[in-house]
Amino acid sequence: MAIPIDQIRITAVRTFLVAPDNTTAPEERPGAWLYFQEISNPMSKYTKYKDNRESWGVDVLGNFCVEIEASDGTRGFAIGHGGFMGCFLTEEHFKRFLIGADPRDTNMIWDQMYRGSQHYGRRGITMFTISVIDLALWDLLGKIRGEPVYKLIGGQTKDHLTAYCTGPNPDISREQGYWGSKVPLSFSPSEPDSLQKNYDALAAYRAKAGPGYPLMVDCYMSLSVSYAIKLVKKCADVDIEFWEEVLSPDDTEGYALLRQALPGVKWATGEHEYTRYGFRKLVDSRLLDVLQPDVMWCGGMTEMVRIATHAAAYDIDVVPHGTSHYTVHFCMSQPNSPLIEYVAYSPDGRSVAPVHGDFFVSEPLPTDGIVRPEEFSKPGFGLEISPHVELIPATDLLRPYFDIFGKKVPDS
Repeated sequence: MAIPIDQIRITAVRTFLVAPDNTTAPEERPGAWLYFQEISNPMSKYTKYKDNRESWGVDVLGNFCVEIEASDGTRGFAIGHGGFMGCFLTEEHFKRFLIGADPRDTNMIWDQMYRGSQHYGRRGITMFTISVIDLALWDLLGKIRGEPVYKLIGGQTKDHLTAYCTGPNPDISREQGYWGSKVPLSFSPSEPDSLQKNYDALAAYRAKAGPGYPLMVDCYMSLSVSYAIKLVKKCADVDIEFWEEVLSPDDTEGYALLRQALPGVKWATGEHEYTRYGFRKLVDSRLLDVLQPDVMWCGGMTEMVRIATHAAAYDIDVVPHGTSHYTVHFCMSQPNSPLIEYVAYSPDGRSVAPVHGDFFVSEPLPTDGIVRPEEFSKPGFGLEISPHVELIPATDLLRPYFDIFGKKVPDS
């Protein structure tokens, strides 16, 4: 006999790490070009770490997975960033707010996790972990209700999703039907003659893309206010659609100076910002034209919708950061989300590919630059883990910790 929905409760929370793939060479893994191409970044001023993002530990945390099971046997699942630390926080702290809860109470569960962790972190790894839990909860709720997540968070607001492509080949992106292309800034301000080098590189990208094709630039929080102003002015004839993350999102005063100095330029940021509180000043001060929260970092789907609602009151577009199988549901449900980003995750950067490789059986990817809702209309997030993926239960790895400190090992 089926359990009435108002009686369904969360009965188990499990965490996993993904077994490493030791068979794929570094140059063949998804997005390899991102690691082997020089890209201006926050660590560029240190010669030792200038040329390779991996050398300074950009992905040191790795991924982890959360599975939430309800009393009717339904299971929700999500993957995101946080690695072993995400598993530990989920098992040792956040699980208490989930077991026995009604899975429909997403706002209360999120609020309890957020308030309950403020003494050790409101951003970073704490919010990564909350994000993955929240996404697993929405996947569970969608499966319980038999509906895709986008129908639960606002419904359909457009006929299809229009995608732009981030990668090193804007000419190929144009041929493949993408609305526009975003390219990385190559040289940091610490590089000799970097202003001219960056201009030459961006002019070459424009030549490849051709006239009239939207071209964006990702500066990866690596510039100063004065350098950004010089660069944007120098590149006026390159015709840049928007400049992304020229500064740290913490530098709201810097963004105010940029807006004052260059009022006609479009600015974007947000992938490294967290929660509605972090975005509040950026929105209220009208410092940006495009907000770019990452659903796997900013607090999950629950918080991302709040951020978008706040931005909507100021007519600010929300174009989430990065390729994400979760982002399609967000973008479909929000009227002020006109574009979706896909990254050229093929090793050579010539084509879009799933961010987690072949972790899932299939993910919604663009065809001719668009994604249609029928491609992600299964219950929950509509994703199925590939049968060859090996998940390592976190309780196996945490057992020595529980033994040493005399704690009860969580149910697996």
